Amino acid sequence: MAYRRTPAVQARLDAQREAVLQSAVGLLAERGYGGCTMAAVADRAGIATGSVYQHFANKAELSVELFRRVVTREMAAVNTAVARRDTPQRRIAAVVETFAARALRAPRLAYALLVEPADAVVDGERLVFRRAFRDVIATEIAAAVAAGELPAQDPVLTAAALVGAVGEALAGPLAAAPAAPVETAAPAEPTEAAEKADTAETAETAEPSDPQRATAEVVPALVSFTLRALGGRDDSDA
Repeated sequence: MAYRRTPAVQARLDAQREAVLQSAVGLLAERGYGGCTMAAVADRAGIATGSVYQHFANKAELSVELFRRVVTREMAAVNTAVARRDTPQRRIAAVVETFAARALRAPRLAYALLVEPADAVVDGERLVFRRAFRDVIATEIAAAVAAGELPAQDPVLTAAALVGAVGEALAGPLAAAPAAPVETAAPAEPTEAAEKADTAETAETAEPSDPQRATAEVVPALVSFTLRALGGRDDSDA
């Protein structure tokens, strides 16, 4: 008689698999694919390395599932932003704005998703990822052309070109983003006077962080480029 897992055993395995994936997402955001090894994921999840292999046969299989999870989250954010806009051109702008802003807020993770060298299976998933974004944009381009808001054009071709251009434009800022800090021993507790002095100094000298600066500069430029490339009107032209 074949062994059948009890509901309790299956629930435990499902919870462990979820813990593995959550740990892998954290590592990917900190270290990229290179640092997302089976052993590192197991250590982060607090389980034996062999337990990870109960759920994923190898790193490539884990990477594919990891990629799909993160991309699903990003697509949901884009679709939510698109649903809030009332015209095709604004919805196209929302795709670019949302995708670029989220990428620049999590540059290490976005770099891994977009351009970091990885297994061939991950490259295959990247194509699926790009096509999903292409299709969202193409749908809105077609609607805008039909409504006479944009000149006649091939919606799929234009959308594919925009996805490629936006990805290429983001590659530089993402690669230049500072690496995640290495975990070190906690420093000694500061005195109350030192904390007040540090707070005052920070208030006087604080400047936008690199991700904030990149978002403020790059995102509007990409949105403007997108609208001009489509043949539509950009508000900055006024």
